[in-house]
Amino acid sequence: MSLASQAQAHITVQAAAVKLVLTHAMVSNMAATLVNAENRRIGALAEAVAERARGDAVAAGVGCSVEAPQLSYADLLDAFVKQARVHDLAVIDAEEATIDIDRGLIEQVVFESGRPLIVVPAGCDTFSAKRIVIAWDGSAPAVRAVNDAMPLLRAAEAVEILSIAPEKTLKRTVPGAELAPHLARHGVNVSVNAVPADGDVASQLQAEASLFRADLLVLGAFNHSLLREWLIGGVTQALLKDSKLPLFLSH
Repeated sequence: MSLASQAQAHITVQAAAVKLVLTHAMVSNMAATLVNAENRRIGALAEAVAERARGDAVAAGVGCSVEAPQLSYADLLDAFVKQARVHDLAVIDAEEATIDIDRGLIEQVVFESGRPLIVVPAGCDTFSAKRIVIAWDGSAPAVRAVNDAMPLLRAAEAVEILSIAPEKTLKRTVPGAELAPHLARHGVNVSVNAVPADGDVASQLQAEASLFRADLLVLGAFNHSLLREWLIGGVTQALLKDSKLPLFLSH
């Protein structure tokens, strides 16, 4: 909500709820009754979230459309992706307790919507992008992430291009140095930081972002040629579970 307020943007809130479905034909009436009751309970919770979102939008002076669909998980994924395609940006809250479930939605939006996604960690109530770190490996998805984040990069007070690479690579070149002039020509206040890899990329990313006092991490393909390989792997999973910063993802 704070991002929409800062950008004077309209938002569409999806207070979505998964609809439980009995797939076995030989279920008892008691089981069907229990499932129906649970669907009503979940639907009521979603409506309460929707109503709170409406109130928050009014208080913030933000134009807001609110939907509370209750569909099967697959249909919810499809509905969210379709909504993301007709918006500039998608935003998903990432609660540690539900991240394994949310991961499917995150991957679907990143790979199928054609739009960037910000994943917001628990406890991050106010959006800020004054200091941004770009996780950079020079690949096409990394370039796309930078391009999608350009409005935020231009408005930031400081931006760091962060590369984590084998030490032998750093002896030959400075990864990210080729990107810095491009960003500078766009009016971005940019610096470059190339760090030797120590095997725990997620921890290094978080440590370097903390040293830079970053409040947003922009991610493309990192240490892999394909974002899907990287996103499904351990680095992003660790970041999604442990990062205190919002993650800006794009493909």
